[in-house]
Amino acid sequence: MDSALGLLIGGWIFVLVWVPIIIISQRKIHPKALFALFFTELWERFSFYGMRALLVLYMTKVLFEQMEQGQADARAYGIYGAFNALLYAAPVIGGLLADRLLGFRKAIIIGGLFMALGQFTLAGTVGDQTLFFIGLALITVGNGLFKPNISSFLGTFYSQDDPKKDGAFTIFYMGINIGAFLAPLTCGYLGEKYDWSYGFLAAGIGILVGLVQFYYNMKDYEDKGNPPDPEYLNKPVFLGLNRQWLTVLGCIVVIPLFALLINAEEVMNLILFIAGIGIIGYLVVDSVRNEDKVEGQRLLVVIVLFFFHMIFWALFEQAGGSLTLFTDRHVNRMGFETSQFQAVNPLYIMLLAPVFSWIWMKLRKVGKEPRTPMKFVWGLAQMALGYGVIVIGAKFFAGNAVLPIIFLLLMYLFHTTGELSLSPVGLSLVTKLSPGKIVGFVMGTWFLSIAFAHKIAGELGKLAAVPEDVTHPQTSLAAFTDVYLIWGVYVVLAATVALLALVPILKKWMHDIH
Repeated sequence: MDSALGLLIGGWIFVLVWVPIIIISQRKIHPKALFALFFTELWERFSFYGMRALLVLYMTKVLFEQMEQGQADARAYGIYGAFNALLYAAPVIGGLLADRLLGFRKAIIIGGLFMALGQFTLAGTVGDQTLFFIGLALITVGNGLFKPNISSFLGTFYSQDDPKKDGAFTIFYMGINIGAFLAPLTCGYLGEKYDWSYGFLAAGIGILVGLVQFYYNMKDYEDKGNPPDPEYLNKPVFLGLNRQWLTVLGCIVVIPLFALLINAEEVMNLILFIAGIGIIGYLVVDSVRNEDKVEGQRLLVVIVLFFFHMIFWALFEQAGGSLTLFTDRHVNRMGFETSQFQAVNPLYIMLLAPVFSWIWMKLRKVGKEPRTPMKFVWGLAQMALGYGVIVIGAKFFAGNAVLPIIFLLLMYLFHTTGELSLSPVGLSLVTKLSPGKIVGFVMGTWFLSIAFAHKIAGELGKLAAVPEDVTHPQTSLAAFTDVYLIWGVYVVLAATVALLALVPILKKWMHDIH
């Protein structure tokens, strides 16, 4: 048995043991709906991260194989950044549609079906650039409806300041990462070892499994996540079609536009910038003019943390971009497939998420739990530490421009502890601090920060996209590590210090919300 297959089998065995332990230990604390949504998100993330594990490798090795290496790298990073930027910008509209029209339940199902269709399109069209971009566009549309609304749906099962909410979102976040762990091991192995189409096909099957599970388990909660006005939604308004079917039709119509935007990244940059300024400006005005001063200040906290959240994810998301090619070219992989290393971070999440949840609960009981802004400070600091490890490894331990695997594993460890300090509590924060009437929209805006992060991540990747000189691989290694030192260490540390200075006023604006 080869190392990659052994890792795949071992990963599935681990999850089949680990998941029941999670459910048994938490079943009396949380509603059953948490675990239904846990499995829904697990399979959706299996689908997404299975595709992501292959994306940059597939583009550089198949889609753009006729290009010179540096050009192929730059093109792949640009598409990766544009795709993910649009992927995380779309939830702004998806959250708004759920708030005003569809409700969380329908938005999740419709979005999941679009994502499945996108994965199957990628699987059936390997090598065809036009259909490749259509497949990415289908996934983008589906993600816009699915991603913000499943998190918001979970929030409806808890009161606004329920002390169990952070723990629930940490468990939910573990579901995300179980899917993200299995995906590279499975889809990455099938894609790299056998055929790229097998990896994308497995990703498509994953989201369908999640949707079937969601549909049947949510029948027990028919009073939750429904359209705000079912009569308005179902009334025929055009050619016998109601607003639900018109929404689906609208999603289909924008697919060619999304495919064009992913391919034409310069246009995407302009649209994302204009949209971002408009949306953030709207929320700032809404928070300042809000008749309820406390509600307005709470919304301002979300807006401020938006920018630090963006910085964190711009560096974190090198994992699917430049760090993938860095691993492929400059890490001793010891027989494992390159894409499988994207399972390291979610494995750490599964192991450490319960520990972090326990730590927060214990600190809360003695009145010493850090407020959310301070958790963000710790998250950013650990991101910088992780990149510092890679830079040290590259400068002092990279014989023949190849690092020992331990440096990559340590980097992912620090990035993971940073993620656990920042990301799950960020989702919980949005549901706590957002005005009730626009919580879906604000959740979508929160994901917009990741959209900006992905676009920045793509541009950072391009800085490392230089032609690899076979006789002097140190040139390639230096290009990667220079980017990681300047942006991953120096810039992130500067952001950490700036946020630390803002912590006192952010705590004040949160008022009684922890």
